[in-house]
Amino acid sequence: MDKQWKFHNVNQVAPGVLLVEFNRVNRAPVNAFNDDMWKELREIVDTTSVSPEIRAIVLSSALDKVFTAGLDLNAQSELNSTALDPARKALQLREHVLDFQDAISALERCTQPVICAMYGTSVGLAIDLACACDVRIASENTTFGIFEVNVGLAADIGTLQRLPKIVGNESKVRELALTGRKFGALEARDMGFLSEVIKGGRGEVIAAAVEMAKAIASKSPIAVLGTKHLINHARDHTVEEGLKYTAIWNASMLQSVDTATAMKAVMSKQIPKFPPISDRKQSTSAAKAKAKAKAKL
Repeated sequence: MDKQWKFHNVNQVAPGVLLVEFNRVNRAPVNAFNDDMWKELREIVDTTSVSPEIRAIVLSSALDKVFTAGLDLNAQSELNSTALDPARKALQLREHVLDFQDAISALERCTQPVICAMYGTSVGLAIDLACACDVRIASENTTFGIFEVNVGLAADIGTLQRLPKIVGNESKVRELALTGRKFGALEARDMGFLSEVIKGGRGEVIAAAVEMAKAIASKSPIAVLGTKHLINHARDHTVEEGLKYTAIWNASMLQSVDTATAMKAVMSKQIPKFPPISDRKQSTSAAKAKAKAKAKL
């Protein structure tokens, strides 16, 4: 991606692997998110989602000691300065929250897997972001926290909806969300939030995430896309519904050349080469335009 972004560093660091790093320079050393920052992140992810060249994304930070400390509370306080009456103010706030939720959900709906490489301070919105990613790893020095209760609100960007399903322990989620206490990488791994704890700091955890992304990028893009899509579907549906949906999905996807290519490669012990998924920018843009037009009716 050639575009220069204001709040993020975006670089292709290996074949098929994109590294996206938070980098809000004027809010260093905390990388706090304002509206423009999370809207830019959505644009990056949505653009990448339809790119045939990218097959996996690593999400991290450009700062040495901080992934992100969450929201810029000074920027958010501006939402309360309106002179609107309570009903209109509520509608305005609701639209703001829905837009924010949609931006973070871009990580979940992105066609490529997203690996979240966390380290240092990773609290508040950091948990929302990580929950929307496919894989989470962190360095041993990471400090986590669902801090929203500490500033007088219930977390509203995805943690309370996704984290219980990720860890399978509602009691633990309730304890962390209600107390707003800090917890470390080992506790996060033991409860199922992380798949791995990496020795070292920022450099080591990003390197580990890139290696994982390279392994994913070497697989069939059709198989990878389908695997992510079907796991997301299974989370929100019964087993029977998931099996029936998978049968329909694979009725189409098993006809891909990737299946034969992968099988031949396994039998011959060769490294397979898969064609990219065709560029979907035009069809996706048309679909979005159509959805917007429909919403206005």
